[in-house]
Amino acid sequence: MLAIRCVTLVVIGLLVAGCSSFTQENSTALPRGAQWGLLPLVNYSQAPQAGERSEQILLSVLSEEGLRPRVYPVVASVDVALLDDRERFNQALSWAREQKLDYVVSGSVEEWQYKSGLDGEPAVGISLQIIEPATGRVLWSKSGARAGWSRESLAGTAQKVLRTLVGDLSLE
Repeated sequence: MLAIRCVTLVVIGLLVAGCSSFTQENSTALPRGAQWGLLPLVNYSQAPQAGERSEQILLSVLSEEGLRPRVYPVVASVDVALLDDRERFNQALSWAREQKLDYVVSGSVEEWQYKSGLDGEPAVGISLQIIEPATGRVLWSKSGARAGWSRESLAGTAQKVLRTLVGDLSLE
């Protein structure tokens, strides 16, 4: 009977661990007191405004870590060039240089959806980077993905992914 309980616990542990995946690159500690900025997250998912939704959650997660980044302003005009993700990123990086920011958080949303089927589980995949605007050098990067439970929200699942990603950032 005890063996069955142990095997059951191991199987449950493997199933829970199999619901998320994270990769990262090691980095040196970055100062909390530096000038930080938040650039737009590129939306590679099929969901409209997933990048904007993720940015808002990321902003609160960063504040939990003691970071208060300046946020790239919303562009009011509809410039065709800004529809191109690379051009939008380059303009945001230029803004960060003008603001004399030491570090900026950037990234992308790869997945933001409820899986099809009876359970309709939320699935989120996000990549983050810390970039030094003066040089354009990527100092830190990490990706994470998670499939939540059927009663979880997309925002709740995204918050868990972002907390794990930002939690692994070395800050001093």
